[in-house]
Amino acid sequence: MPAPLPEKSIDSVLAIIMGGGQGSRLFPLTHNRSKPAVPLAAKCRIVDIPISNCINSGIRKMYVLTQYNSESLNRHVTSAYRFDHFGDNFVHILAAQQTPGDDKWYQGTADAVRQNLSYFLERPYKYFLILSGDQLYRMDFRLMLSQHLETGADLTIATTPVPRDPARSFGLMHTDAESRITRFVEKPGKDDQLLDQLAMPAGLLKSVGIPEDEERFQASMGIYLFNRRVLEEALANDFADFGKNVIPSIIKEKSVYSYIFDDYWEDIGTISSYYEANLECTKIVPKFNFFDAKNPIYTRARLLPASKINNAIIDEALLSDGCIISSATIRRSIIGVRSVIESGCEITDSIIIGSDYYNKVRVVDGAETSQPILIGAGSKIHRAIIDKNVTIGKNVVIHPRDRVTEDTQWCHIRDGIVVVPKGTVIPDNTVV
Repeated sequence: MPAPLPEKSIDSVLAIIMGGGQGSRLFPLTHNRSKPAVPLAAKCRIVDIPISNCINSGIRKMYVLTQYNSESLNRHVTSAYRFDHFGDNFVHILAAQQTPGDDKWYQGTADAVRQNLSYFLERPYKYFLILSGDQLYRMDFRLMLSQHLETGADLTIATTPVPRDPARSFGLMHTDAESRITRFVEKPGKDDQLLDQLAMPAGLLKSVGIPEDEERFQASMGIYLFNRRVLEEALANDFADFGKNVIPSIIKEKSVYSYIFDDYWEDIGTISSYYEANLECTKIVPKFNFFDAKNPIYTRARLLPASKINNAIIDEALLSDGCIISSATIRRSIIGVRSVIESGCEITDSIIIGSDYYNKVRVVDGAETSQPILIGAGSKIHRAIIDKNVTIGKNVVIHPRDRVTEDTQWCHIRDGIVVVPKGTVIPDNTVV
């Protein structure tokens, strides 16, 4: 266990949360929103995870860097995170912008930080914590900072132990017995000879409670804790990305250590990983606990009524606020905010993201019409993600069957999961 933190050291940390790129692997969920703005676990957004981890760790000064489809993310962060007007705590959005010194959009994670470095250096922060905005985990960053100070590191990188097959698609760190990083390899793929050289030492496995005869590799979590001067020096170039460019070069010149995080962590970068991470939350004892009273996940507060359930069968499900469910069967599913589900519906292994309002209002030839947003009576939905503001008619069937990848009029199928895009209207009796 790292030594206790010196007083006030956590106040010297600035958190920088990356808003993500185009998020093409999460399409169509990222068609109109950035990855961190994608809804999570019925009532949160993915960006709530790193922000909540910071708040629970005593870090109250944060910037969120945004670029693609950032409007919904900006709106969510602005409305959800308002600190005391008389204090200096903040969560600020920094959108990509053209400046006299640089007229390009962000070229990668390192370039995004470089373009905003002048803002970060305005105050005398000693440490900069760089976080991804699209991961699900719970970490106390005070422990990471404590180890950083104890080792005298210039840079500490959070890693998680993974078995051989998952390790092939991660950036891997190799360390000595004291956790000092000596080598970095970006996605070794099928090179088993290279992987053999990167396995964690037995002593290091034992130190984190993993049996010494098990094989593990230290995968980078994309979480970096820099000293101020080291960050400035690391970005005094044209490197675009931390993982691909900055980290391999800095290991050769600076004191870089691994902070091993051996707990639940999921990189929500694909439709399948998003789907599995959400449905994991419906289990009786999930790997990630949203009910941790000491370390809550914060999000935007909504003034909505409690959900109303009428003669429904619900098993292993999460229900958000303001739902109305009548005589339906729901198993192993997420039911998002303001969902209206009519009688006879069967929803299994699915994510219903919910709605921004109960009725969709349109103006046609100067006349205002209103269409309810709901899942109509008798509809059956299996292994699907229904995005926001989707209206599903009566007796509709949504099921991937044996399809893995397909694009249709009503949906996009990815990894064998049906994804119905935001705002879609599916007529009665349609088979998707």
